[in-house]
Amino acid sequence: MNKDQVKGKFKEAKGKVKEAAGVVLDDKKLEAEGNVQKNIGKAQSGFGNLKENIKDSL
Repeated sequence: MNKDQVKGKFKEAKGKVKEAAGVVLDDKKLEAEGNVQKNIGKAQSGFGNLKENIKDSL
């Protein structure tokens, strides 16, 4: 695992928690922030996966 995969998974988890808190608290702004953070984490993790695949193929 590389740092992008780890950081991406961490951001994704934080985003999920923030999004769930927004739903529970009926805070649309917090829910939206969590959703954005979750998707950024997924993208970063995907980038890390791509880097790892390239490294493995070399």
